[in-house]
This record gives sequence, structure tokens and C-alpha cells, in this order.
Amino acid sequence: MSERRVSDDPRNDSPSSEGRPKDDGPKEAGPKGAGPRKSVPRARSVREPRVSSQIRREVMQLILDRRLRAGAPLPTEAELMESLGVSRNSVREALKALQALDIVEIRHGYGTYVGEASLTPLVDGLTFRTLAQQGDDTGALAEILQIREVLEEGLVRRVAGKLSDAELARLEAVVARMEEAGRAGRPFPELDREFHELLYASLGNALVPQLLGAFWTVFRRVAGVRGWTDDPTPGVTVRRHRDIVIALRAGDVEGAQKAMADHFRGIEARAAQESRGVG
Repeated sequence: MSERRVSDDPRNDSPSSEGRPKDDGPKEAGPKGAGPRKSVPRARSVREPRVSSQIRREVMQLILDRRLRAGAPLPTEAELMESLGVSRNSVREALKALQALDIVEIRHGYGTYVGEASLTPLVDGLTFRTLAQQGDDTGALAEILQIREVLEEGLVRRVAGKLSDAELARLEAVVARMEEAGRAGRPFPELDREFHELLYASLGNALVPQLLGAFWTVFRRVAGVRGWTDDPTPGVTVRRHRDIVIALRAGDVEGAQKAMADHFRGIEARAAQESRGVG
């Protein structure tokens, strides 16, 4: 039986390796008479491909499962690739998306760490949403103010009748500084913010000042972009804050809630006036 030479095989009747086109990989048979068909490339990972949102959730779950706190280092990219069974690009895309949410912090040259999970993304989103309302940003801003109003009316009921003399004295001191600044013609937005943070400090709820601060920041950003004045009626603003403290010192829950509602009505009216160019 004669030995069959490789050159006798008709499948090898092709140019030599020097001039031969690049092999496209293995072929699999197609329908009868249709000729060979390219096979679908196999995924490198042993796991099924997953969408980026699922990978992000898995990274967050990893943080929770390992009880990693803000500032703690995350596993390296290589470790995440092996743990999650995904490519380097998939890991990087997930980490960038989580960085935008302040869930992770990427320190170039040092690594990736657990973020603060602050409300910065919420502030950015609400600011954009408000400014994106073509010609009607006051309407979008009014929606935000209404949410804050409902929140603070409920919170002020919780603290009414429970604040100590020392806490009430601190609130009165802030109002006095507001009055002093108003008389000197100085804006006092930071004092306004300090007043509301002090007002609910006794609740011991860390989310309250963060959430109120988020709404406050959105309002200030929109006002800055639109060129609104800080407060065309500082005397009225001071009086409304003083009314809140007076009701709280008297232990008047309903009065404190009404004073808070009047305060927000004033903010809404001022924003509407500014949008129409009325100072």
C-alpha cells in the first residue's frame, strides 16, 4: 500500500504559507450545496457574556459581601476579571460607571477604592433636569421646592417640643447673624443652610442634612446660572426664620409647621419673580 503524499490531497492545493491568505479559522458545514460556513467565535470567558449593568451590580454586591467601607481598596482589575469571569474592558466599563455614581473612586496610579456613595449624582441630575426645561426651569425648580417643603414640614413636627434650650439658642444665634448680614447688605445663603441643618441635628439622621443639602445646592446652582439675586427681601427671609424659632420655643407644633410652609411659599414666590425679571 503506497504512502499518500500531502500534496496528493486536493484540500492542500493552495499557495504556500508565504503567499497564502490568512486562515479564517475552522469552518463548519452549511446547508447542502451552500459550501463551508464560518463558525461563531467562542467567548474567551468560561461564563456566558453579561450586560454591563449586571456586571456593575455584581461589583456592588462584592463590596457588600466583603463589607468594604468607604476608602477601602477594591480587588485589582485582574482579580475582578477572574472573580467575575469577564474581560478587562468589561471590568473597566463597570468601574467607570460606578465612579459616576460615586460608588467607587478610581485613583490613577494607585488603584480603585470604595467611594462615599454621596448624593452628588442626584444633585447633578436634578440640576440638569431643571436647567433642561426650556423656558420653564422655574416650574421644575418649584417641583423640587415642593418636595423639600413636604420633607421639612414633616421633620419640623418631629423636633417641635423636643429641642433643648441650648439647641434653640443656637438657632436664634444663626437668625441674629442673618439679620446682621442683611443690614450690612451681605447675602447669607450659607447661614440659611446652617439654620436648617442645625434645626434637625437632634434627629441624629445623617441622611437628612445630605438630602436637604442636595436640594439646596440644586437651587443655588440654578440661581447662579440664571443670574438670580441672592435674596431681594432679606428682611422677610430673616423674619420667617425667626417665626419658626418662636413657634419651636413655644412648643407650638402646628405653628412651627405653618411657619415652615410660609418660608417655602416665600422661596417659591421669589424664584418666580426672579424668572420674570422682577426683583
